[in-house]
Amino acid sequence: MRTSTLKRRNGGGVEESAIAAFRDGFAGQTIRPGDAAYDTARRIWNASIDRRPGLIARCTGTADVVRAVRFAREQNLLVAVRGGGHNVGGRAVCDDGIVIDLSGMKGVFVDPARRTVRVRAGALLGEVDRETHLHGLAVPLGTVSRTGVAGLTLGGGVGWLVRKHGLACDNLLGCEVVTATGEVLTADAESHPNLFWGLRGGGGNFGIVTSFLFRAHPVSTVLGGLILYPRDQARALLPYYRDFMATAPDELTAYCGLIAQPDGTPAALIGACYAGDPAEGERVLEPLRRFGRPFLDAIQPMPFPIMQTLADEAFPDGTYNYWKSAFVTALGDVVVDVLVEHGNRAGSPLSGVMVELYGGAAGRIAPEATAFAQRQAQFMIGISAQWTDPAESERHVGWARDLADALQPHASGGYLLNFLGEDPQAVRGAFGSNYARLARLKARYDPTNLFSLNPNVAPAREAEPSPAFS
Repeated sequence: MRTSTLKRRNGGGVEESAIAAFRDGFAGQTIRPGDAAYDTARRIWNASIDRRPGLIARCTGTADVVRAVRFAREQNLLVAVRGGGHNVGGRAVCDDGIVIDLSGMKGVFVDPARRTVRVRAGALLGEVDRETHLHGLAVPLGTVSRTGVAGLTLGGGVGWLVRKHGLACDNLLGCEVVTATGEVLTADAESHPNLFWGLRGGGGNFGIVTSFLFRAHPVSTVLGGLILYPRDQARALLPYYRDFMATAPDELTAYCGLIAQPDGTPAALIGACYAGDPAEGERVLEPLRRFGRPFLDAIQPMPFPIMQTLADEAFPDGTYNYWKSAFVTALGDVVVDVLVEHGNRAGSPLSGVMVELYGGAAGRIAPEATAFAQRQAQFMIGISAQWTDPAESERHVGWARDLADALQPHASGGYLLNFLGEDPQAVRGAFGSNYARLARLKARYDPTNLFSLNPNVAPAREAEPSPAFS
């Protein structure tokens, strides 16, 4: 029989007759190499990722997902799962295997009386914000409106409401999940509670979540925006931010960073979102706003969905990206010097460094209560190298790695899961003390590691996490 470009994990090709049988009864669109839609369908936000799957199965609903999972299992295929396609590590696509594409599974259903929101797996943050805002509600999600809800939530999910209302996964009430055997389960506090524990920050290791049920909160208008400073004020701004946030109320989430202005001029940044009484917010933010000599203070009342778009232009589609992260135990003078010194070396105006303090509601949940382990009151350093010329890739990747290496003497050993790229050993650091429980859960729900293109946890019988997610 004639074989195709779709390859099994052992290297053999899949017979055309098997692919034809799969397509017969698959309601969604199947896209293969040579099809007119192929290059568009395999492309994701990060241009550094250039992979050629053997088959893209664009699902219309849960039944399509079940069919694709069973086909992948029967044919021993490498499986990538695509939601929003915004993960920097490129795990939404693969070479030679199957992409189970959920991006067409849109749908956001708000129950304002119960303050809950049902979100299908292909929805983006901005689509959720649009529907919830109609009812004066919001779900704590991320900071870039084009991010996929599924990947963000499964990795924990840090956003503008993290200190007031917790992580995205902290507001998850239940999931519909397709397991590695193609079984459809409901996971929540009462049904499959161990699986539900792992889905809240476990990074997609245990199945494909086809819909999420979230708790929503009464958030409509916030006091927020950006304050920009000349870069030469960064050494003073970072310690001021550290000390200010030590006593900040939960209603305020604020980040501090080193970025560039649209014209490429280096700058320092405060991004703030106060989710509470606006008059009290003005009082709380006043000391932050009077610091130094900002050349822009754009803090103002705004609808929360607008707040959620402020970072969109900093992460345009089609640029080359490489990210690193580290949690540091304290934002002391030495760490500040490292950040400023390396931040000033960034070779691209699109590259940046962001300092984030969580705490608040997220910090009051025990690390073992969900799979997301990085709840300690420490500072997360996000390093985002971003550029437009592929010939410069080595230079910009090197800058991000050098900064991450320079932070290691001051780091806790933890990493932010949604920033993970190519280092499989960092998976253990990201999951921390939860790793052993996750490995046992993996052995229960995915013992053959069908879902390996993620921050991968090996089934408990294996010694080390698989490097396949790179």
